Amino acid sequence: MTFILDVPRAIALCVVGVCWLGFGAILVVGKRGASKTQTRRDAKSHLGFFLQGVAYVICFVFPRAHFFPFAAGSKAAEGLVAALTAATAIASVWFCYTAARALGKQWALVARVVEGHELITEGPYGVVRNPIYLAMFGMLVATGLAVSRWQALAVAMVVFFVGTEIRIRSEERLLREAFGVKFEEYARRVPAVFPRMF
Repeated sequence: MTFILDVPRAIALCVVGVCWLGFGAILVVGKRGASKTQTRRDAKSHLGFFLQGVAYVICFVFPRAHFFPFAAGSKAAEGLVAALTAATAIASVWFCYTAARALGKQWALVARVVEGHELITEGPYGVVRNPIYLAMFGMLVATGLAVSRWQALAVAMVVFFVGTEIRIRSEERLLREAFGVKFEEYARRVPAVFPRMF
């Protein structure tokens, strides 16, 4: 397949690439600052994490020749997709960063409860219960818009949602056990992944 690289695609690819570096940096720095002591852990979340990773791989292994996701589009349409792609990637990294900062030492790649665990409900956790997963979804969409065929992005989204559902159930089971009614009230008030529009 021959790739057609024009200015909108080049800008979008650069922004998504830089955002992936930022996303990786957040994960590395967050892991370093995470608490080493834990009271409960759920290994099932590893499967969800794996599936989320597979979703990203699907986007990268089915590239398309033209920047416009459905077919070769007009320059105006390609510019609009490039702007949407860049904005989604930047917003996703920012949201992930603010969520990781809010978690502090409680941050982890897999489901766990640490000693002295607190239920965080402020900042991005006041918008959705799982802001890092929303940010990860945003990076999936941005990556798909930048490089992937729309069919591959659709499949990747399904795989991602299955993995995310596994992780949410695993993590929230631990939080329900740790916080009981307090978590139930929080779950009723704040949506899991996607913010309420009204």
